Amino acid sequence: MLKVRQATPPVPSRRAFLGGGAVAAGALVIGFTLDPAKFAKAAAGPDLSGLPAQPNAFVRIAADDTVTVVIKHLDMGQGNTTGLATILADELDADWATIRTTFAPADATLYNNFAFGPVQGTGGSTAIANSWVQLRKAGAAARAMLVSAAAERWKVPPSEITVASGTVRHAASNRQARFGELAEAAAAQPVPKEPRLKEASQFTLIGKKVARLDSTAKTDGTAIYSLDIRRPGQLTAVVAHSPRFGGTVKTVDDTAARAVAGVVDVVTIPTGVAVLAKDTWSAMKGRDALKLTWDDSAAETRSSDAILADHRKRLDTPGLVASQKGDAAGAIAGSAKVLEAEFTFPYLAHAALEPLNATIEKASDGTYDVFAGCQLQTIEQAVVAANLGVTTDKVRLHTQWAGGSFGRRATPSADYFAETASIVRATGGKAPVHLVWTREDDMAGGFYRPMVVHRLRAGLDAKGGITGWEHRTIGKSIMIGTAFETMIVKDGIDATTVEGASDTPYALPAYRFEVHNAREGVPVLWWRSVGHTHTAQAMEVFIDELAHAAGADPVAYRLGLLGGAPRLSATLKLAAEKAGWDPKKTTDKNRGLGVAAHESFGSYVAMVADVTAEDAKVKVNRIVAAVDVGVAVNPDVIRAQVEGAVGFALSSVLRNRITLKDGVVQEKNYDAYEPTRMSEMPVVEVHIVPSTAAPTGIGEPGVPVIAPAISNAIFAATGQRLRSLPLDLSGLKGA
Repeated sequence: MLKVRQATPPVPSRRAFLGGGAVAAGALVIGFTLDPAKFAKAAAGPDLSGLPAQPNAFVRIAADDTVTVVIKHLDMGQGNTTGLATILADELDADWATIRTTFAPADATLYNNFAFGPVQGTGGSTAIANSWVQLRKAGAAARAMLVSAAAERWKVPPSEITVASGTVRHAASNRQARFGELAEAAAAQPVPKEPRLKEASQFTLIGKKVARLDSTAKTDGTAIYSLDIRRPGQLTAVVAHSPRFGGTVKTVDDTAARAVAGVVDVVTIPTGVAVLAKDTWSAMKGRDALKLTWDDSAAETRSSDAILADHRKRLDTPGLVASQKGDAAGAIAGSAKVLEAEFTFPYLAHAALEPLNATIEKASDGTYDVFAGCQLQTIEQAVVAANLGVTTDKVRLHTQWAGGSFGRRATPSADYFAETASIVRATGGKAPVHLVWTREDDMAGGFYRPMVVHRLRAGLDAKGGITGWEHRTIGKSIMIGTAFETMIVKDGIDATTVEGASDTPYALPAYRFEVHNAREGVPVLWWRSVGHTHTAQAMEVFIDELAHAAGADPVAYRLGLLGGAPRLSATLKLAAEKAGWDPKKTTDKNRGLGVAAHESFGSYVAMVADVTAEDAKVKVNRIVAAVDVGVAVNPDVIRAQVEGAVGFALSSVLRNRITLKDGVVQEKNYDAYEPTRMSEMPVVEVHIVPSTAAPTGIGEPGVPVIAPAISNAIFAATGQRLRSLPLDLSGLKGA
């Protein structure tokens, strides 16, 4: 009997996951070889041709008929466990009721993300896209082996055998067997290198609504998150961090802290002072009792306004050229009309429901077990090992469910893993350590969406056509100085800063996109949809302004510029059709329609927003979205992700920002950084463009278009342009 989740997870041996065709307790474990170079071409990922073919083990079939799919990605609520299992189960022709999932161990030789190269991790909306071929082959290989086993047992040709819903049948002899009955014999069969894959018309699960595998456990409370982990003798640790980024510990008086009931130890670590106690409350009380002074000589001490002013000053000078075509400045100079606009964007916290936490336990043999919502397993394993002074083979990661991330658990420095490891090392590994960041720690802990400023200038000819486009951006690079720099940063330009702008699908006759890498002490990170969070707002609102100046319909104007982007055009047309697009028909006072369309992570999304705006208030009544994500593996999960994107992003459109005063973060909990309320949620309609293209992601692409669609709708309702985020509603007076 396979146990998938439990509160105190066992430490699995590596052998349990490997060995294509090996028999273990009557179970079938499938391994097969996938050529990374072939996959890279299909997925348009990095060049992996120099890597050897890698064996992958993704499915176990047990004697009790359960089929366990090994998930190499973190599920932080986006539902990829269901989507990934659907892909494999369809090719296997499994009974969905028998499908189980388990998270893979940290092993990039088996479970790397092809989009990341030789790195195991989750991000960039790549889970489904990079696993599509891999999991189809795993399921098809397992199916072929079951058929071969049945053919041998019944002495019939494999071609006469059919498989459906977890049962193998030979109609001519009226014989059948469940998967579990054949598992052991199937494990002895050779693993086909190139198993036959289904045609799309043969799919029975892909493209259909199937029940999410995690819903029941997350509803009844049996799902185990990393915050739920309890190891024997475990101590909870909380850390006192400097209130300013870059500050360090100057003096510590822990006398009062050690006197707090339940406190076991106090240790100084590179990031601050850790208090360890028998429970979280005692640890927090102990931290409150610390008497600390901080050295701010190397800290960021400026306020947000000062940093923003510096950004604007630097935008007065030329930046690095991200892309260009023709003479944009000359084209604009000869234009009939010239428009200019500036967009500012604040720091944003990820604010996931489950704050950061991790548990590390030292085993008797000197190895270590890590329990956390692991998002970049290869980096996290390496960072923990380095901080504990051991090799990576001495560190085992046990990925747990994560209560949200939106990018925060995927730091290139694995910051909170390093912090947990440093506490374990400082205490000699005498007890398992569960590091817990409180809500305030999490919110004020940095790694924010960068503060960004865009400055745009474009010209129009007498007929309203664009003549030239100049675009200058400044924001702190997420990638420079990290392990991903060589992959993402070229000639000093961080692709995640300019994505969605410098590679615009709009046919601009002449353009120049420039970027400045800002310098400040605030740690920054990808935030759900990364650079697209700000580039889509700048591009789509400015395009709307140009359409208005040209006296053109916003949808028609966009379509006229998207001749080279047929999928985005089709998505825009579908959204407009389903929304009943006709702004002239909107007769309600102070009510308007706005549109936006954007490509990100290989997916295409368009939205029409219906808003009412007056007297410094905005009510988003309805969002109609159209998405093209290639093959829709699970349409219900796709719709849920777009609906969730609206809920996630709406608060950042209407109010949220992280601000610094003399370097100290001001918003530290949900009272000052308020999530979207249920009462604020608009009606959300999601329409999926039918497609046979390879699937792409949807975890992030729903976010970028929400802000510009709402901004453009507010203009339609009031005649006032609100460009910067969050939207300044104070001056809204109505149409």
